Amino acid sequence: MPKMYHIDFDESHGARYAILPGDPGRVEKIAAYLENPRFFHRNREYTAWIGEIEGESVMVMSTGMGGPSTAIAVEELYQTGIRNFIRVGTCGGMAEQVAGGDIVIATGAIRMEGTTREYVPLEFPAVAHIDAVNALIQAAKNLGFSWHAGIVHCKDSFYGQHSPDRMPAGCELTDKWRAWIMAGALASEMESAALYITSQILGARAGCVCSVIWNQERERRGLPNPHVRDSTDAIKTAVESVRLMIRQEHR
Repeated sequence: MPKMYHIDFDESHGARYAILPGDPGRVEKIAAYLENPRFFHRNREYTAWIGEIEGESVMVMSTGMGGPSTAIAVEELYQTGIRNFIRVGTCGGMAEQVAGGDIVIATGAIRMEGTTREYVPLEFPAVAHIDAVNALIQAAKNLGFSWHAGIVHCKDSFYGQHSPDRMPAGCELTDKWRAWIMAGALASEMESAALYITSQILGARAGCVCSVIWNQERERRGLPNPHVRDSTDAIKTAVESVRLMIRQEHR
């Protein structure tokens, strides 16, 4: 097959599972948790390494920030044979019980972004595959991490969230933010909706686990609000979830 236009490689990697961070700088760190990790390819925002889990090839590839580049990554990886996607990233807490250093497993995403509107109307939900959710939850339990599972807010504008008062659309952003919190949204990030909708349309399995950096709502309420930039717990959870999914397949 020809090389994919954006990721710039073909199906020769032989992997069916992919772990997807946003940041190219995290790829090698994540790949170090695999057996026999090795650099595979780099093009644009897409840096890829290959390793093994339970004897099966697993790719670790960055998606860049936001929905458009994530959707492209999933589309092209699927064409090269990947059928299982686990995003590992960072997020900001929204619910009061979600603190910096916790991990959030996204069972579904609020589609407050633009990419997925070009796939399916907004009434269609962005949800994780049940196999991926179960594996991520079991992995977090096995590893003894502080975890939450539920809905996340997925947006396109980082600064629209953090500085709504200076945006012409600020009133709408603030009102919707309050609505998401009242409805029980756990955290906010930028890639899960595109991952879930694209995977759903393609027929792939997808899940997402994010490390909580901080929680602006806890800070607003004067609650303890640790800032934690170490995403090791989320990375270990993602790797362990892939291990569990592979073992389930091999039974």
